[in-house]
Amino acid sequence: MPRRTAADAGHDREILRLAVPAFLALVAEPLFLLADAAIIGHLGTPELAGLGIAGAVVQTVVGLCIFLAYGTTASVARRLGAGDTRGALAQGIDGIWLAVLIGVVTTVLGVLLTDPLVALFGPGPEVAEQAGSYLRVAFLGVTPLLVMLAATGILRGLQDTRTPLYVAVGGNLLNVVLNLALVYGLDLGVAGSALGTDLAQLGSAAALVVVVVRAARAHGAPLTPDLPGVRRAAHAGVALVVRTLTLRASLLVMTYGAVGLGATATATHQLAATIWTFLAFALDAVAIAAQAITGRYLGAGDLDRTRAVTDRMVRWGVVGGVATGLLLAAASPLLGPLFTTDPEVRALLVPVLLVAALFQPVAGVVFVLDGVLIGAGDGRYLAWAGVLVLAVFAPAGLLVAAAAQEPGRGLVWLWVTFGVAFMGSRAVVLLARARGVGWMTTGAR
Repeated sequence: MPRRTAADAGHDREILRLAVPAFLALVAEPLFLLADAAIIGHLGTPELAGLGIAGAVVQTVVGLCIFLAYGTTASVARRLGAGDTRGALAQGIDGIWLAVLIGVVTTVLGVLLTDPLVALFGPGPEVAEQAGSYLRVAFLGVTPLLVMLAATGILRGLQDTRTPLYVAVGGNLLNVVLNLALVYGLDLGVAGSALGTDLAQLGSAAALVVVVVRAARAHGAPLTPDLPGVRRAAHAGVALVVRTLTLRASLLVMTYGAVGLGATATATHQLAATIWTFLAFALDAVAIAAQAITGRYLGAGDLDRTRAVTDRMVRWGVVGGVATGLLLAAASPLLGPLFTTDPEVRALLVPVLLVAALFQPVAGVVFVLDGVLIGAGDGRYLAWAGVLVLAVFAPAGLLVAAAAQEPGRGLVWLWVTFGVAFMGSRAVVLLARARGVGWMTTGAR
């Protein structure tokens, strides 16, 4: 092991200052999904399978708009590093207005197209009914969720990860209370769970916007939408949309393959995917720090510190991946009973989670380097890399699912393919880019 220097210690302190609150906030965010899964899972397997389909659609729609957080973090951090705090906030406000515009359009289209979207997965009538009931209501919460993304991106770019943490914890607690009250108290079923999450997201978005508006007023930044600024924010997000689209398409391949293996495999996959997402958000804490730190150092023109802190964060990613992998492997027999009473789902969940645990160290490196390149504004490379990864994984995943002779083993091998062809391919393309200097562009833009 190389000796830890004073510079390493300084980088570690900076990483921890941003990553620890981000870690806690990111762990709290997927608890929205974990709470839904636990509450709905005890209603029955069709309800849980319906949540799996609806959740895949909502996460895809929102995931395509993750640039509202990631792109905003990078651009705000760059301007902050260049000494232009007012410009950083003005650019962030444009991102919030873009989130409102995208959210309204998405909500209208989503509500109108709920049934066709569910039908794409080919579920049985009972599962389709549950998925449609959840999804139709869930689309009503898309706009506040996108505003949350944009406002969170602004605060992270300003090197503030504590405020999003406080809001995430408060919103998650409110979500659990509302879900229990609406699902069981008022007997609204899966629709009640979606409504409770919508209301919690609305409250969280309002809290974040208040903080951003106060900061904008303190630095004299405008609050009204600047149309050229909104267009620039949209244009800058195109490459990240493509990157995210390829990632979400790969995850949809997983859901599609699981649906083809039956209701038990679909319900098991929903639980495994929710737990994997929970751990992914935990590992992504260092990536969030990477976005903010990389953007700020490149904005200030400091290439040496950019390279040094990148190397340090990759080490943090490896350590985090090993830790979460060991934790998941140890907890795998205990997690099933928390979410479902179905013995078949419980039994199948264990080997699937063991496979997911095996690839956690790879995921740790992937998430960190993804954050570094997003912070550097290297969206074009990430987009093309995503296309390449999808081209490798999609045929392999669909072939494995189609060739499965037994649903349980088929799902396990589908997750093995996900680890090798998806996470492995991402690691290769990101490591290749990080070793070069093409992504290290300096300046405020």
